[in-house]
Amino acid sequence: MDMAVVELSRLQFALTAMYHFLFVPLTLGLSFMLVIMESIYVITKRPIWRIITRFWGKLFGINFVLGVATGLTMEFEFGTNWAYYAHYVGDIFGAPLAIEGLMAFFLEATMVGVMFFGWDRLSRRQHLAVTFLVALGTNLSALWILIANGWMQNPVGATFNPDTMRMEVTDFSAVLFNPVAQAKFVHTVSAGYVCAATFVMGVSALYLLRGKYTNIARRSMMVASAFGLASALSVVVLGDESGYALTDNQKMKLAAIEAMWETEEAPAAITLVGLPDVAARKTHGAIKLPYVMGIIGTRSLSGKIDGIEELVLRADERIHSGIIAYDAVETLKADRANVPARAAFEAHKRDIGYAMLLKRYVADPRKADDQLILKAAWDTVPNVPVMFFLFRGMAALGFGFIAFFAMAFYCASACQFSKRWFLKLAVVMIPLPWIAIESGWVLAEIGRQPWAVDGVLPTFLGASSLTVPQVWATIFGFTALYGTLAVIEIRLMIAAIRKGPIEHHEPAIAVQGFAPLPAE
Repeated sequence: MDMAVVELSRLQFALTAMYHFLFVPLTLGLSFMLVIMESIYVITKRPIWRIITRFWGKLFGINFVLGVATGLTMEFEFGTNWAYYAHYVGDIFGAPLAIEGLMAFFLEATMVGVMFFGWDRLSRRQHLAVTFLVALGTNLSALWILIANGWMQNPVGATFNPDTMRMEVTDFSAVLFNPVAQAKFVHTVSAGYVCAATFVMGVSALYLLRGKYTNIARRSMMVASAFGLASALSVVVLGDESGYALTDNQKMKLAAIEAMWETEEAPAAITLVGLPDVAARKTHGAIKLPYVMGIIGTRSLSGKIDGIEELVLRADERIHSGIIAYDAVETLKADRANVPARAAFEAHKRDIGYAMLLKRYVADPRKADDQLILKAAWDTVPNVPVMFFLFRGMAALGFGFIAFFAMAFYCASACQFSKRWFLKLAVVMIPLPWIAIESGWVLAEIGRQPWAVDGVLPTFLGASSLTVPQVWATIFGFTALYGTLAVIEIRLMIAAIRKGPIEHHEPAIAVQGFAPLPAE
């Protein structure tokens, strides 16, 4: 496999995913914020809440279209750019994506039209039910996609079949209830909620700074402050749960995040700051906080956290074991009834993916010497500096969101968002959730390398047989297309925000000026 093609295919998929994650988090969060706002309208029957819901619903709709477009392209890329990946693990990976399309996508795609055009055709409660179904469908889409991605991180419920030379499902319930997928889902969705709450806070603050639509802006900020605080707390708490899941299922990723070269004995400490040195295999100037890593990783003060060097030695052992499985498979290709080969395969089949790491250096893994095997074992270490700094940046933003929304929650009752310094801060905060979310996605995917499916299929083996010009052509094409769509989407969002939450058929509702909130 041409490594240039592999790296370019990875770049293309990363760019497509980056565009997708520009739109999806806001869609996830706004969908449930619309449910909250419309529920207040149904309960209070006050027309101003209908105006609020319809305004944020318009922004949700603009964002929804781009999220769908980028998501569909990502699914097609599995077949076009990652053909062997699709062949090798398609039986498992394809099932959640198919269910997502049948269960979630059609639900949200159908109901979103009813939500936009059914305001004057449905009762208040009926329309609220439709809005809830849109939110449910949006979040179900995230669930099934993250079940698929969680299986790539922790491939449970499947095994390699030497007769078909593919991975096959053995326990779909294990795939469905994969602990890594569950942790990723709740953490990712909560991050989307934070993104939406920050967006609503920022746009509403902009209105207040300009003295426009003040009653609507303040009400929107009150909803966003409560929703955002709960979501920001959830992100941090559920991020801790993700760390615990890594201890059992992705030890190397956890060690790379902490730049933990040697095993940390109990009580394990967490590194707050430091400078990882890959060449020297140490972290310079590390400042550690005792006990915390043990609590996060093992839920105890007596558990140890495995270091990179120890995990590399385990990978070395698994590569040796995988070579035995690989040799058995080659024997079974010629003689499917060979009992000793079948027994050898069954004893070592969980490590066959590790033997495939050697294909980067030799065509036949059985011809690799110990030095080459050790080199392949070190390939299982992801980019430690990138992991180390990305995680700390993301964590700092997470705690920053908690502080921001706690401040917003206080301002809602203490000053009704009248402090200009806070309003300016809310506007500045708008892009930060996207930075945190993109960082989290990069952290999760780089941390899985060198695997397309952890321990099962190396990334370099999953790519299609394409040429470098072909991949560059699609990269330029997708970048141009999605860059254009992103510009169009941003301009539409800005135009909708400038127009404001105006309902021409309800002139009695005063939505402009500095009028104080009525005593309602």
